[in-house]
Amino acid sequence: MTGALLDSILDRSVVGGYTNVGYRIRSRGWSRSELPSLGGRVVMVTGATSGLGLAAAEGFARLGATVWLLARHQARAEQARIRVAERSGNQDVHVGVCDLSDPRSVRLFAERFTAQARRLDVLVNNAGVLPARRTLSPDGIETTFATNVLGPFLLTSLLLPLLERSAPARIINVSSGGMYTRRIRVDDLQCERGDFDGPTAYARAKRAQVILTEMWAKRLQRRGVMVHAMHPGWADTPGLKASLPLFYRLTRPLLRTPEQGADTIVWLGAAEEPGRRTGLFWHDRRPRPTHLLPWTHETQQEREQLWTQCAQLSGWREANTTSEKEEPDGPLPSSA
Repeated sequence: MTGALLDSILDRSVVGGYTNVGYRIRSRGWSRSELPSLGGRVVMVTGATSGLGLAAAEGFARLGATVWLLARHQARAEQARIRVAERSGNQDVHVGVCDLSDPRSVRLFAERFTAQARRLDVLVNNAGVLPARRTLSPDGIETTFATNVLGPFLLTSLLLPLLERSAPARIINVSSGGMYTRRIRVDDLQCERGDFDGPTAYARAKRAQVILTEMWAKRLQRRGVMVHAMHPGWADTPGLKASLPLFYRLTRPLLRTPEQGADTIVWLGAAEEPGRRTGLFWHDRRPRPTHLLPWTHETQQEREQLWTQCAQLSGWREANTTSEKEEPDGPLPSSA
């Protein structure tokens, strides 16, 4: 494990911390054997047909978990299932079909899954898109916001009863270091004002994910569900190659493998430390600040407005959770 000073220098340098250089330095001394077995646990990973999601699913399968791969297309999901089962030696891998940009698809999947599943210990909200042009979801919601924010918000909401029954449980939201460059725009969540810019919309959505992570954590901290966000650094994934081709070409020698980028996802779902506290933003197995630039900070009112708009747009009615304004006192529950 690197010292705190070197780790901080790597993180602030961005290139040093987000690339495979930072991962190689920080991961000295890490080993898969330090993570406990997840036998008997159920893990769901969205966006699991390639890149980080596929690597995370394989990591969880290697630890013995029952793994559900959630994807839009049945055929691609089945190919991923076969790969994860073969490479991990774990045949307890399953497929769920769900389009996170479509609330009806999310509701249908959640209804079917909760009807048949006995438990859900870890939910990884990994699926995401970065479109070049402004497009709309089946419900008329801007696609970036619908897929990266609204869909995971609704899926998490609908699976909460199952997560609570399985407690101690964990929710892991996969964000991006790009969120450091943007603040939330609650007055324009769907990028209707001005010219649309894909990377900007994506960064704002990832900022929203981190804010919602903190809000979920406070609402659920007495219910045995830990909620964390993370960013994987710069990883060599099909999504990056397709969405940011110039950046991909310039940085390719420094990009992390999907397995390196997904390492902290698996660690957050399995290790003991993330089960002792909640609501943090992680990179390479260490908590990181959520803001590096002063103008990216949001107000409490903006946080509540984000939550309200997500609930309204998704059609979800909140019940039996504690709001940020009603945070109870006392120690947080721990989980293994």
